[in-house]
Amino acid sequence: MTNEDKYDYWLDIAQYDFESADAMCSTGRWLYVIFMCQQSIEKLVKGLYTLYIGDNVPPIHDINSIFSKFKNKLTVPVDETVIDFFSWLTSFYLNTRYPKFKAKLSAAVSKQDAETTLKKAKEVFAWLLTLKPSTESSDNISTT
Repeated sequence: MTNEDKYDYWLDIAQYDFESADAMCSTGRWLYVIFMCQQSIEKLVKGLYTLYIGDNVPPIHDINSIFSKFKNKLTVPVDETVIDFFSWLTSFYLNTRYPKFKAKLSAAVSKQDAETTLKKAKEVFAWLLTLKPSTESSDNISTT
């Protein structure tokens, strides 16, 4: 499987997670809207990592930590609001081992929070898609 194939895999599951975020929004599960946005962005960033760095994607959920490993290889500037959004989303990663934390976090998320996050995540997702190097240029990206 090539890194391009691996990117396509990450993209496919990232898109599925966005569909899940939309479904959660239509049912009023606000925390899960944000969580699925986090999952979607994380997976797309991991897909980009495979193209820029290689297939040894770190098994972590901190979007900024993953993104920072290839950020310097990008040919476009990265707006600080995107970095801030990555940090904010990462704070909504749910570890199922802590149900009391999940209940507390869920109570703090409003419909507006969820809808605003979903809208911003869709914008960031679209921007991330533009970062995919062309197949020709991705063959020349250093894996060191």
